[in-house]
Amino acid sequence: MSLLTENPDGATPLTADDIQGLKHPHVQTRGQLNGLEAANILQGQIWLGNIKTLTVDDIFSRDFVNELHKKLFGDVWQWAGAFRLREVNIGIEPSHIPTRLHDFLEDAKCWVEYKHYSELELCARIQHGLVFIHPFVNGNGRHSRIMTDVVRVFLLDKPPLKWANANIDDQGIERKAYLETLYAADRGDFSKMVTYLQELDN
Repeated sequence: MSLLTENPDGATPLTADDIQGLKHPHVQTRGQLNGLEAANILQGQIWLGNIKTLTVDDIFSRDFVNELHKKLFGDVWQWAGAFRLREVNIGIEPSHIPTRLHDFLEDAKCWVEYKHYSELELCARIQHGLVFIHPFVNGNGRHSRIMTDVVRVFLLDKPPLKWANANIDDQGIERKAYLETLYAADRGDFSKMVTYLQELDN
């Protein structure tokens, strides 16, 4: 199947314009794309692993959010690290992204500083908040989970979360369960995501 028709549940469909930003024109299938993106994400995680310290202000900044996306996807996509300019099936209007992201990041600083939530609910709210805004054309789910792990490692002194037993980006029962926790969070109920993470021994 082509990149334009093969979309996992909950994924943002790629348009022909999006695909023009692909740095590897030989790629024809979602499987090929996933392989390239996985390799790029690994390089991004190596980049993170070489960072010694990050403060709450470092992490919850527009610059870091964008730089992280670029490090994770910039070897594959020309538009990596740039806010999306079109409407998608998930997320807010593009014109509202800078303001809404700023407000979310300021809220997140307060959540951490004043310990408003348990550690798992904090992680759930950070991950969901980024997905809900959907700042980028694609890769928002993976970016938000790694961003949440950055918070865990640098601010909570905890290991990265286990998000699934298998690959959460593949179709399957775990992805369905994970997406259901995001839909519940859309309605203001974060307990399902907390329970989901607890059941994975986080």
